[in-house]
Amino acid sequence: MKKSIGILGGMGPLATADLFRKIVLMTDAARDNDHIRIYIDDNASIPDRTAAILSGGADPLPAMTESLRKLESCGADCVIMPCNTAHYFLPRLQALTEIPFLSMLEATAKACAARFPGKTAAVLATKGTLSAGLYQAALKKEGVSFLIPEDAEQDALMRVIYDGVKAGKGPDTYRADMLSVVEALTARGADYFILGCTELPLAAQALSLPQPTVDPTAELAKAAIRFCGYSVKDL
Repeated sequence: MKKSIGILGGMGPLATADLFRKIVLMTDAARDNDHIRIYIDDNASIPDRTAAILSGGADPLPAMTESLRKLESCGADCVIMPCNTAHYFLPRLQALTEIPFLSMLEATAKACAARFPGKTAAVLATKGTLSAGLYQAALKKEGVSFLIPEDAEQDALMRVIYDGVKAGKGPDTYRADMLSVVEALTARGADYFILGCTELPLAAQALSLPQPTVDPTAELAKAAIRFCGYSVKDL
């Protein structure tokens, strides 16, 4: 029996739309009826995850739990979150439900090991994700070599994410910051880039970034498609 997906979204809304779009595009379907049933709770009022991790900001767990309950009531068979930093809270959320969460971090680390064996990744992400060591732990588990941006580079990435994509600004707003980070990490030995914040695949696409990348949103979409018993069609 085919299964359904619950998207715990709103973190942010564009990233949620990007994940939904990628699931639809990557599902091997010949007609409308061949697609997966998807429930989306796009709760943009969930408090900022990075602020909660780094500076004692409001705990997002209550609002995330409310979204989880809505997806449970819809009948979702699995839950996915289009926000890398939100995965810091995944263990606490998973303890509240029997519905399995699929991890964006695990899916990405497995993709890195399969696609770039022996190569070095650079992890582009929010300060919250990097500070919590989320990707570091997932990549080490899969034996993937990686680099982490330095402090000034992390500041630049935060501007790309928050002042650029989340603010609805065009690529000219964040081009210099994004390219400076990518060039610096390439010079330090990065072979490819993990776009480890769900706003970054949108930025990379807008900038037509030529460097090899791994898109965690796409890897999560593939994992959800397979979990539901459908076949993946690569873009």
